Amino acid sequence: MATANKNLSDYDKASIPNASNYRFGIVVSEWNDTITEGLYEGAYNALIDNGALPANIIRWNVPGSFELIYGCKKMQEQMVNAVIAIGSVIQGETKHFDFVCEGVTQGIKDLNVMRETPVIFCVLTDNNIQQSIDRSGGKHGNKGTEAAIAAIKMAELRENN
Repeated sequence: MATANKNLSDYDKASIPNASNYRFGIVVSEWNDTITEGLYEGAYNALIDNGALPANIIRWNVPGSFELIYGCKKMQEQMVNAVIAIGSVIQGETKHFDFVCEGVTQGIKDLNVMRETPVIFCVLTDNNIQQSIDRSGGKHGNKGTEAAIAAIKMAELRENN
């Protein structure tokens, strides 16, 4: 959970592997697109900042966060070194929030357990739109940036271990 003391966009660039030899897939939910576009921008910019080549970053859109699972599964088949799943689920008046959050979390976990290409979970599950804004480029930074750094580190782990 982000706190006032932690900015999701902060990282020590000297400790991040160079990403120039890696290919990344980013699967983005179109639902809550103001939020997911901010997360995508944070992820893309962090990848580029750490050496990834624009031609080695593949973006696919899916309708909603639940569809991220299938999109990430298909993206894993594209010879990428890591995949980032970007979504945003905001609490509403029904149990739908709980079902989507649990399903997406378990689905992404299953892809990581059953397949060789790591999938980074960048799905905001917030109580309100302000929390999502704060974590997609707002006062807490950008969870997309944090996800990109995780993707670089996991690509390095996959390739060198």
